[in-house]
Amino acid sequence: MTFENKSFFLFVLFFTIVSCKSQVQIPINNDNLSLVNDTTFVNLKDYSSDFVYDMKYAAEDNFLKAKVYDCAECYLRLKTVVALVEANKEFIKKGYRIKLFDCYRPLDIQKRMWKIVSNPQYVADPAKGSIHNRGGAVDITLVDTDGNELDMGTPFDFFGVEASHGYDNLSQKVKDNRMLLKSVMTAVNFNSFDSEWWHYNLKSGLKDKVSNVKWDCE
Repeated sequence: MTFENKSFFLFVLFFTIVSCKSQVQIPINNDNLSLVNDTTFVNLKDYSSDFVYDMKYAAEDNFLKAKVYDCAECYLRLKTVVALVEANKEFIKKGYRIKLFDCYRPLDIQKRMWKIVSNPQYVADPAKGSIHNRGGAVDITLVDTDGNELDMGTPFDFFGVEASHGYDNLSQKVKDNRMLLKSVMTAVNFNSFDSEWWHYNLKSGLKDKVSNVKWDCE
């Protein structure tokens, strides 16, 4: 086993050991009791300080024009955190870091968003739930060493065809930036979302249950 593989093995082993403790990081209420045994959510900040955050739905700077989160936190399932940290390590080697716009979204928040915009073209129907509600999706971009976002051709949550991976009428620089993001993310077991360059799903995330686990805001 190489040193790099051994380091990653120890990294995963550490997270597996501490995952039992992660259950107490989020107070469980009566709505969530049935989810305790099969839900392990952790705060990304507890496992890495190398990310940049701009949690759009914790403010009014989003397409809803409404704040739907009580506070700006990025919770995810432990396995999603492990993969995301590995991706960020690769980006850091290249001179970039991941900037997060959205992470795990409790089902109650999904319902709140649906009440504001009841259109499946823009918001997933809470009756079905999205992979954000399963703790396996992230909305992200990349920033350089000065914190400047790379040009991806459109803003986050732009709902035109220009935001899709298949759209070709873009500058070569934008294409290269999107490909950089996609190539590293898919290499660590995330799938891209065709119509949104910023959205990535952990491949195994769709197997998890929709969750309404919530966290306390300090």
